[in-house]
Amino acid sequence: MSTAHSVASRTPLVPPDRRLIARTIETRFSPSLALREVIPLAGDASNRRYFRATLTGGLPHSVIVMQLAEPEGFKQSEEAVSGTAHQIAELPFINIRSHLARVKVPVPALHYYDQSAGLLYLEDFGDVTLADAVSRADQAQVESYYRQAIDVLVEMQIHATKEDDHTCLAFHRGFDAPLLMWEFDHFLEYGVEVRNGTPLADVDAEAIRRAFSNIADQLVSQPRIFTHRDYHSRNLMVNGTRLGVIDFQDALMGPATYDLASLVRDAYIQLDEALVDELVEYYLDHMADRSVGCTDRTAFRRVFDLTSIQRNLKAAGRFVYIDRMKGNPKFLADIPRVLSYVKRNLQKYPELEPLRKHLAPYVPELQ
Repeated sequence: MSTAHSVASRTPLVPPDRRLIARTIETRFSPSLALREVIPLAGDASNRRYFRATLTGGLPHSVIVMQLAEPEGFKQSEEAVSGTAHQIAELPFINIRSHLARVKVPVPALHYYDQSAGLLYLEDFGDVTLADAVSRADQAQVESYYRQAIDVLVEMQIHATKEDDHTCLAFHRGFDAPLLMWEFDHFLEYGVEVRNGTPLADVDAEAIRRAFSNIADQLVSQPRIFTHRDYHSRNLMVNGTRLGVIDFQDALMGPATYDLASLVRDAYIQLDEALVDELVEYYLDHMADRSVGCTDRTAFRRVFDLTSIQRNLKAAGRFVYIDRMKGNPKFLADIPRVLSYVKRNLQKYPELEPLRKHLAPYVPELQ
């Protein structure tokens, strides 16, 4: 068992040499293609940078260039991971992408990997995320987008799990109790103590961790399936009628509820509660049509809500971590939203009242 976590440097990456990209386009792509322009793209919370290389002379008209933090880097997950020892022979991004592409999940094609320069040349899915599309859609369109996202999720869960490829890293790591508790502790460290500047009282810390351990045990008891781990509106690209999936390199084995909770209890898009209920039912209907999934829908919903609590607390802590350790405060505004989900779910189950009671003095959003 191993748990790894990388602390990011604040030193910005030097943009890749335009001449190198131009030479790669000329030698690794169609002979007619030439580089027109390299455009930096807005980054995310990772250590990677992205650029769009626009091309002339034929198809494709553009590619996305992913720049790794270091040429041989990114062989460890940027997230904490838990699992059996497994030799990492290639980048997790390439490894997981290959598996998902093999089972027809709509992930970007990999045109070329320049290992020495730490540059990946990827299919361009465009600039419109699901979050962008939803922000300018009417209610009917929002529902349609999310049903499509669940369609893709169900296909990914079923086929990526069924195709048990032992060369795929996801099958060698999973959400076990130590990892779930690491994420809970990450919240306590950054979402509570660093955020407030004061430690938890021992009596509260003990009660909170006991409740967290109970939740972790319930999640670990669920059957494990292929889990994207970050399946939300900013990692789904609306590309015409296609919904593309990105940022899958931290995939592992986890409960069926995890990616669904990531999607409909999103840190960036707050859906109406009635729509959340409908989408959970839509997901269960889809799974039932394929003779898989949970037959006890009440039990599934409870596990879904517990999963949401765990993921949303982890996200709240993560956003503070990204601010303090990476110097990126842009996610702080999303903390009240994810904590509002936690409050709603804690109030839904009377047996979770002690957890809310001990957390609320330190987390105003839960009061």
